[in-house]
Amino acid sequence: MIAVGDEAPDFTAPLANGDVAELSLSDAVADGPVVLAFFPGAFTSVCSHEMDTFDDRLDEFTDAGVTVYGVSIDTPFAQNAFREELGLGFDLISDSNRDIVDAYDISMDFTALGVHNLAKRAVFVVDEDRTVTYAWASDDPGVEPDYDEVIEAVRDA
Repeated sequence: MIAVGDEAPDFTAPLANGDVAELSLSDAVADGPVVLAFFPGAFTSVCSHEMDTFDDRLDEFTDAGVTVYGVSIDTPFAQNAFREELGLGFDLISDSNRDIVDAYDISMDFTALGVHNLAKRAVFVVDEDRTVTYAWASDDPGVEPDYDEVIEAVRDA
């Protein structure tokens, strides 16, 4: 897994922002640090709660000068429906080819369900130089990040 101090792998991917655009990490960090909040899949209970929590605390991230992006393997069309259903105020990055999940080495399988190569629940804070300043991942998809810890990390970014 990518660790604190590593250079975050650059990527260009579809962005679900109510429409479908394209985003590269190098362009995103040109505007300041970013939070990449990886989640296994849209429309699931824990993922919905996690994205809602990031949205509830979005002002804290914005005040710290950080842009939040959710990242999953869902298509941008599914992500837009998910964004709309939850009323999210931030955009989602589609990694349907799993290139980002592989680059950040956070792939996991739900073998019992026959679903493979999903994103682990993980959070990375990436500064303007594409340096990872915070990294967290869970092998248990039911465990959410410590949101206070993420807020503290973005204030330090």
